[in-house]
Amino acid sequence: MGRLFGTDGARGVAVTELTCELAMNIGRAAAMVLTKHGTKRKRARILIGKDTRISSDILEAALAAGVTSVGADVELLGVVPTPAVAYLVKYYEADAGVMISASHNSVEYNGIKLFSSTGFKLPDSVENEIEALILDSPEQIKLFDGKSVGRIRTLYGAVTEYNEHIQSTVKGKFQGLLVAIDCANGSASATAESLFYKFGAEFIYINNEPNGLNINENCGSTHIEQLRELVIKRGCDVGFAFDGDADRCLAVDEKGNVIDGDKLIAIMSRYMRSRGILKNNTAVVTVMSNLGFHNFMKENDISTVCTKVGDRYVLEEMLAHGYNIGGEQSGHIIFLDHATTGDGQLTAAQVMQMMTDSKETLSHLAADIPDYPQKLENVKITENKRGLWDKTPEINEMIRQAQEALGDEGRVLVRESGTEPLVRVMIEASDMAQVDKWTSMIADTVRKCLCG
Repeated sequence: MGRLFGTDGARGVAVTELTCELAMNIGRAAAMVLTKHGTKRKRARILIGKDTRISSDILEAALAAGVTSVGADVELLGVVPTPAVAYLVKYYEADAGVMISASHNSVEYNGIKLFSSTGFKLPDSVENEIEALILDSPEQIKLFDGKSVGRIRTLYGAVTEYNEHIQSTVKGKFQGLLVAIDCANGSASATAESLFYKFGAEFIYINNEPNGLNINENCGSTHIEQLRELVIKRGCDVGFAFDGDADRCLAVDEKGNVIDGDKLIAIMSRYMRSRGILKNNTAVVTVMSNLGFHNFMKENDISTVCTKVGDRYVLEEMLAHGYNIGGEQSGHIIFLDHATTGDGQLTAAQVMQMMTDSKETLSHLAADIPDYPQKLENVKITENKRGLWDKTPEINEMIRQAQEALGDEGRVLVRESGTEPLVRVMIEASDMAQVDKWTSMIADTVRKCLCG
């Protein structure tokens, strides 16, 4: 796995890459680093949540053992969304929170995400400190024994507390809406029905029967075809698709068109401005956002700020400058007035509120957001070639040629995944033929240079 933490915590194939031993050590080091300045209680309290994949129970046991072996207490939340951990760690005044999930990845992967006592993801500096303790100076980890070890208990009622928080962010009821919900056989399966029933709309649920093996399997925000078919077939007003840990949300309008994170941020920003609640008249997005999004925002006199890819960087920008909406094209959307991280179910609630207030269909609300053709190709590279793509002259030259050819009518974005051995090649332009051409040429060059 190389160094432990990427853009969204530690992640790898469960048990063989993200091993039980590693999970235990992350639990130990995280408990030590996050509580080293002391706690108001006699011993630190750390909450642990998980998604539905089969390996989550194994890693939960290892993490809990690690945390308690250095004298901290563990409170188990069970299956909950990632944003529930972020909310509950602050609500219950715990010292830290841990979410076991590989988000949108397939079942063989799993991951560990860490939250501070304030409910925010840890900054790079703190993750680096935890990582250094595990990899560089494990001898500094002091184990407790006898009466000093921590306790493990289950925290009942966590789902109810989280759901009530989401319900409190909207006003009125959404009678008359027929809404399809795809739970991705993940964390939302434990929360969505008890959350949304109070909103007054009629809901149809799919992929809400997890068996430990079917999380994200041809469903959810990364496989939205099934939801599109359902929306069209049943005549739904809108559909929402979450990912495995429910921190992402994509929508489908009543015509079956996919409304991605860019478009949701755009129309929600316009709606928030009309209500006088868009702080500093600005939305924060990443460099992956479509040129059509930026054109829409300019036409509506709403400012945008771009960060590098990763919702943690979006959040850092929002906190630094007082913005209250931001996110990613993939569906991580942060409503900072209500949450400290991306929250798929919160996003769905806010969109339904907007549709109800405006009395407009989702297709109409998103109709004037243009789409520039965009193509993303993921190139799997060998593990020992990670970190080399931007230091390879042949790749750099091909990128330069593409940028020169596309000019102001397109853009090139090449980056390495923070969680997997992948180089992501994204081309966007007004001409699809140019998009296909340069995506293939750059991807082939990366493959040639970094796959052997």
